[in-house]
Amino acid sequence: MIQRLTEKMQFGPGDRGRRMTYDEFMAADYQEGYRYELIDGELIVSPAPNMPHDLVEKWVGLKLELYAEAHADVINYVTNKARLSVPDRDKATAPEPDIAVYQGLPLDLPDEELDWRNFSPLLVVEVMSPDNADKDQVRNVKLYFQIPSIKEYWLFDPRASSRHPSLRVYRRHGKQWRIIDIAPGGTYTTKLLPGFELVVDRGQ
Repeated sequence: MIQRLTEKMQFGPGDRGRRMTYDEFMAADYQEGYRYELIDGELIVSPAPNMPHDLVEKWVGLKLELYAEAHADVINYVTNKARLSVPDRDKATAPEPDIAVYQGLPLDLPDEELDWRNFSPLLVVEVMSPDNADKDQVRNVKLYFQIPSIKEYWLFDPRASSRHPSLRVYRRHGKQWRIIDIAPGGTYTTKLLPGFELVVDRGQ
């Protein structure tokens, strides 16, 4: 009986729509090849990103990691494994951005004291998928605004060209997002990351 209680539940794409608590979601194992999120207490399953999507994600992530190494006082943790916790919703909601950037994450704490629920990012990044664009353009725009620590949400659109994506920045401005569009090849800077310049072109 004790062994049965300690066994992890395993879920896959066939469990799409399953009702779960946050603890059940965090404790479970999942079939590889898919992405899993908990939205309003419901398991959301998406196909794993295709390679062009992954290339854009890796490119942006590396730019941010290099900046973090040189400016640990500004941001000190960049990850593609974050599970966010959205406050003030009736049911547990834990979206998983392609990239999450943290400021002042207490990495000196013992590992067992670190829990995604206790930390919220400064910046999140998504790379739009052609078969699931509404998730990033509609759902996540609302969810990320509900997390007060998130000051900017970057949404890259590689659908026309993954080598030359466009960028839409949602910048927190009072009670709404301010939208900034950067065309392929343009340069984006932000006071959030002093000295950071991103040329929106994977060849740069």
